Amino acid sequence: MTEPAGPASDESRVPNGDVSWWWRDLGGPPAPRPPLPGDLDADVAIVGAGYTGLWTAYYLKTLQPDLRVVVLEQRFAGFGASGRNGGWLTNTVTGGRDRYAEKHGRDAAIAQQRALNETVDEVIAVAAREGIDADLAKGGEFGVARTPAQLARLQASAEAEQSWPHTDVEVMDASAAASRIRIAGALGAVWHPHCARIHPAKLVRGLAEAVERHGVPIYEQTHVRGISPGRAISDRGTVRAAHVLRATEGFTADLRGEHRTWLPMNSSMIVTEPLPATFWDAVGWEGRDTLGDFAHVYMYAQRTADDRIAFGGRGVPYRYGSRVDTDGATQERTIRSLAHLLRGFFPDASATPIAHAWAGVLGVPRDWAATVVHDSATGLGWAGGYVGTGVTATNLAGRTLADLVLGRDSELTRLPWVGHRARRWEVEPLRWTAVNAIYTAYRMADRSEASPASDRTAWPAHVADFVAGRH
Repeated sequence: MTEPAGPASDESRVPNGDVSWWWRDLGGPPAPRPPLPGDLDADVAIVGAGYTGLWTAYYLKTLQPDLRVVVLEQRFAGFGASGRNGGWLTNTVTGGRDRYAEKHGRDAAIAQQRALNETVDEVIAVAAREGIDADLAKGGEFGVARTPAQLARLQASAEAEQSWPHTDVEVMDASAAASRIRIAGALGAVWHPHCARIHPAKLVRGLAEAVERHGVPIYEQTHVRGISPGRAISDRGTVRAAHVLRATEGFTADLRGEHRTWLPMNSSMIVTEPLPATFWDAVGWEGRDTLGDFAHVYMYAQRTADDRIAFGGRGVPYRYGSRVDTDGATQERTIRSLAHLLRGFFPDASATPIAHAWAGVLGVPRDWAATVVHDSATGLGWAGGYVGTGVTATNLAGRTLADLVLGRDSELTRLPWVGHRARRWEVEPLRWTAVNAIYTAYRMADRSEASPASDRTAWPAHVADFVAGRH
């Protein structure tokens, strides 16, 4: 496959990194808040000022205003995935309902789905209540198939989804799909209403400000090196607290003793310059749905509030030794690949330059299932492992952690992801070899399926699923 020619395909000069375009859109990364001033006593210490940590602090203080809560952050609030993601506030059950049904029963799996559906509306309601303008638009989630094999997976997925309540999935043929979003080569699509587009950095910035208004200090420029019962130990001092909560997601591997807990998976994004009205007249996308596909190395996209396309997918999936980035830069070949794919979806965007590119890490447990844990005996707790579906799950996790810390028996604390633990990732070089082999196989499968000759999933994808533990 050749890449489109012309000035728009020259990605070597695209601004790259600077954390993300979302932050650049707000004038660049914010000036950091002051660091921890020294040793401190609190009731709850939260490590990490992304969505998980901030939502947990928010609900702890709204439920018990006299609680002494502090948040510790190595860089600034929203430096990680919370300020870099694709902006999908969606209802995905990370790890799948079948896993929960097998272990906890069908009713528990249904409760998890219902809770996530309700969480989409909870985030929207809190944003309105706290005056957070995050470019929210609840247009649903649209998934498209562009090859016969993808269409077969779409149909199987839709059938499985429709066997569960509260999924509300609609199946569309090529004509119906085109009436919603006109994508080149689309053979069919699915849509559900439980998703909203957001501007990630606007949401995390507004949430941090709301947390501070409720009386929670956020200490930035504070590197927590270790967590133990009753203590969060940093380069700026030690916070002594009855409850210490880890909310570090993709950066968890940097903590002492947590190197193999969750794998930091890389995901990359590009964003176009604003597209003209003539483009949108031709393409549609009036509902501001989020957009995904049924490839193995899948893409994700949104139409931004200022009429750009923000478009993401996997680049180099993993850095040896669970290393994470410092500024959000991605590889030039990843920018070229994403730009080529975007222009394949929307040929009329081929003349529109790419405005920015960036990358971030997300936390992947060995079983690909998210978790919320709190040990009442030690006061230690954590939440994460969202595998890229955390914009919604972080709010649910924050509310759940708050109830667990406060000892509240609630529907949230009885959800099946509470207390879930996955085995640790393999040591290097097995970890690096396995992850790169998985994504090499997925890319081989996508190339094989580009031929219209077969509607079956290519065999390398089955091998990759088995190695990944997703079979």
